Amino acid sequence: MTHIRPPALIDPFGRPIHYLRVSVTDRCDLRCVYCMSEDMTFLPKADLLSLEELDRLCSAFVEQGVRKLRITGGEPLVRRNVLSLFRNLGRHVKSGALAELTLTTNGTHLAKFAEDLKQAGVRRVNISLDSLDPARFKTITRWGDHAKVMDGIRAAKDAGLKVKINTVAMRGVNEDEVESLVAWCGAEGFDLVLIETMPMGDIDGDRTAQYLPLSLVRAQLEQRFELTPIPDTTGGPARYTRVAETGGRVGFITPMTHNFCESCNRVRLTCTGTLYMCLGQEDAADLRTPMRASEGDELLRAAIREAIARKPKGHDFVIDRRHNRPAVNRHMSVTGG
Repeated sequence: MTHIRPPALIDPFGRPIHYLRVSVTDRCDLRCVYCMSEDMTFLPKADLLSLEELDRLCSAFVEQGVRKLRITGGEPLVRRNVLSLFRNLGRHVKSGALAELTLTTNGTHLAKFAEDLKQAGVRRVNISLDSLDPARFKTITRWGDHAKVMDGIRAAKDAGLKVKINTVAMRGVNEDEVESLVAWCGAEGFDLVLIETMPMGDIDGDRTAQYLPLSLVRAQLEQRFELTPIPDTTGGPARYTRVAETGGRVGFITPMTHNFCESCNRVRLTCTGTLYMCLGQEDAADLRTPMRASEGDELLRAAIREAIARKPKGHDFVIDRRHNRPAVNRHMSVTGG
């Protein structure tokens, strides 16, 4: 009997949902100043979905037309036995049901995992790197080892993984390094994506002081580089430019100065089975309960469709300068970076 794929997931605004970002843990071995408090309280491990349950949830989305899966955290590579999840999900890449299985990581464990990730079906990784300077990197991450991350980046490149560097631009922190990052990424053959800080979670600091509009960063870059807008997309919200001097690509993610909601094709699943239809909204759907209520996936698929039917048109991010409050109380590590 031929398997009939259920209808593709379409939100109320006619946008097909092809992209699922999955947080496999809220834990991280770094404490980046724009992302976390130094003294974080993490979820009890008993609250997390098992890797088998995460595979089942992801597979239910793939069956309903999701074509791209991104595994995130926290830091996904600190999750015990996480490689087994990549190997299991790789079957959807092999079958053609999934176009891409990717990973966002801080790079600290990538030297160990890069080759195995490639074998599992991963072809591209996003690596967070906010400074090329070891001392500054340690300040930003609170206790990160810059050399370990650079080893991870080299291992990913040597394994044949396509590398994208994600850099959060912060006023008075790393804005003087952006030109160096563009040049370095161009020389290494890496894409660079610059990201505005987002008002999510209590970070033990003044977020308004960090905020740097990327319009200013781009104007600064154009003093040295010729940036030409290009229509390239990797499925996410970045708007890309080609750098004439290096031949590389630089993308800009601007949730504050110019939101990207009109083309949003993604939803986010947490490590506890909660689905967020929008990064900047609190509305969420519980998928753990319907999944555990039945051995079959009919209830789960129905819950997914019902959730997508509530996906909002866009987010309401704003930097609250008067009260220094986050627009969304949960940390990015909870939702999936």
